[in-house]
Amino acid sequence: MKTSDFDYRLPPERIAQTPLADRSASRLLVLDRRTDTLSHQHFADLGQFLRPGDLLVLNRSRVIPARLPARKLAGGGKAELLLLERLSGREWKAMVGGSGLVVGRRLALADGLEAEIVAVLDGPQRIVRFDADMDDRLADLGEVPLPPYIHASLDDKERYQTVYAREAGSAAAPTAGLHFTEDLLNQLKHQGVGVAEVLLHVGLDTFAPVNEDDPGEHQIHSEWCRLDHATAGAINTTRAAGGRVVAVGTTSVRVLEGAARQGLPIQPYEGPTDLFILPGFEFKVVDAMITNFHLPRSTLLMLVSAFAGRQRMLDAYQTAIQEEYRFYSFGDAMLIV
Repeated sequence: MKTSDFDYRLPPERIAQTPLADRSASRLLVLDRRTDTLSHQHFADLGQFLRPGDLLVLNRSRVIPARLPARKLAGGGKAELLLLERLSGREWKAMVGGSGLVVGRRLALADGLEAEIVAVLDGPQRIVRFDADMDDRLADLGEVPLPPYIHASLDDKERYQTVYAREAGSAAAPTAGLHFTEDLLNQLKHQGVGVAEVLLHVGLDTFAPVNEDDPGEHQIHSEWCRLDHATAGAINTTRAAGGRVVAVGTTSVRVLEGAARQGLPIQPYEGPTDLFILPGFEFKVVDAMITNFHLPRSTLLMLVSAFAGRQRMLDAYQTAIQEEYRFYSFGDAMLIV
């Protein structure tokens, strides 16, 4: 297996730059692994493919306004901080933009706030200490960090949040959930589909391309997650009754399958996960998944290929390109059953 096995060519015009006015109006490519068939639907029709007793598992993480423009002191050159992980109210792991950002360098931010580089990590990552607690100031000072392939501005910042996002901590949205509306969730619940929540704070490394020739040599960074007692109970009850566990997004997949490493039935779990799912992985919990279309050579494309088969996924992607589906964060969705 090589990283190049997960490459494909995407015409730039297929990258969605803005979200649709109606979240659930996005298209839905349904891949049935049992019959090896594809069908073209809309996300609002999701209930046609779910059964009473199935369980949707959502990631309730909320994107933080993590992008902070800054100015270097002394000298005044431009810099930028992208907060990745909260270590305390004043200390954060961050990705920095700008030269000369070594230990001891101070930065000026908006509203009189200053910060200092206190440790150098891998590549552009640093530990930054702010002069004040950032928990209550990020909403005013920070900007939501959109992916680099999105060049259009976003007028409504809530469109890069799921409607059920509750706990702040992600550097990027769990985008498979962006298609849900409150009305659709209520419709599915009325239909008899259960809904449970997990938490995984998404880091930017989740979306990074794999540069090694052998994907097994790629180091995937850990992300903090939680699966509580209520969700563990819902999963075990669903499985015992013959229902399907439907993971909404690859982040939910990683939480569920990470927790399954402790054994079955599922037990509550809280802590870091560095689970890297490649073809050959044995899924123990997830029966179906909802996911967006992923970047070439990414760990996320490898994960869905492990679930559905590499060639089957690449063929489905080619069909989506030919049928002019919208790709990536603000794009259309897939349901793999």
